[in-house]
Amino acid sequence: MSYVGCRVVKNIESFKALYPFTSFYFDLNPYKLHYLDEGEGEALLFLHGNPTWSFYYRSLIQTFQGRYRCIAPDHIGCGFSDKPQDYNYTLTTHIDNLEKLVDFLGLKDITLVVHDWGGAIGMGLAVRKPKLIKRLVLFNTASFLSSDIPLRIRLCRIPLLGTIAIRYLNLFVKGVLRFGLKRRKRMAANIRAGYLAPYDSFENRIANLKFVQDIPMEPSVPSYSVMQYIEDNLKQFNGLPTLIIWGSEDFCFNIKFLNKWRELFPAAKVHEVCNAGHLVVEDASDEIIPWIEEFLKKNNFF
Repeated sequence: MSYVGCRVVKNIESFKALYPFTSFYFDLNPYKLHYLDEGEGEALLFLHGNPTWSFYYRSLIQTFQGRYRCIAPDHIGCGFSDKPQDYNYTLTTHIDNLEKLVDFLGLKDITLVVHDWGGAIGMGLAVRKPKLIKRLVLFNTASFLSSDIPLRIRLCRIPLLGTIAIRYLNLFVKGVLRFGLKRRKRMAANIRAGYLAPYDSFENRIANLKFVQDIPMEPSVPSYSVMQYIEDNLKQFNGLPTLIIWGSEDFCFNIKFLNKWRELFPAAKVHEVCNAGHLVVEDASDEIIPWIEEFLKKNNFF
């Protein structure tokens, strides 16, 4: 079995002050899934997408860890988790891993906080175990089928081209950092280093490619039927308190995705963030944190 573990990430010192958390590892046998577990109280479960990792939620975790239990896993292949080379990197597998972690930690009354692929993975868990979910916080994500995928991402799905662009040249990670942020001054050198550090080699970029290849654009893709099932079961959560925060200038999850969420959850509280892109938490954390605090307070967290 070809195997690369990435529990030793280089250049940590360049961003360590931004990520002052204790690392935990969950045994998925034989691989280790890295996660954060900060604070006590009701659970806020932070789920990242591609190509970010738990680092994306650092400002939210630092804000809320004094009042809540903040859980933030790195999906296998991402962040500080292991990066096996012949792993089944599919939506189903990521949901399976999350379900095992949630069971291991004994989480209940969960507030799901999701972004990008974290939406499909998190709502996949929710559909399996709806009684565990208490509230939803959605950032620029999808848990439903859509053919509205940018050309630059479609091109990365072409086998040889995708391998060269994503694994050899690291264009996917660099591209998201370049085009996913609208307030460029917020991408300081140490923040950029934090995003890049786990994806510093051909081997360590395996999941970046596999996530792109698993985008459910046609029925032949393994995640297609899984996403369809999730979508078919979303409306059961219509009664849950839901907060949607959306970067209005997202090159990937555009306004059509937000409108779909409005259709699914018409009672949701929605904040559209002007001059913010796909990495909306990075773009606008100062605006976002008070909205989340208000949402949690209104819905009886305090």
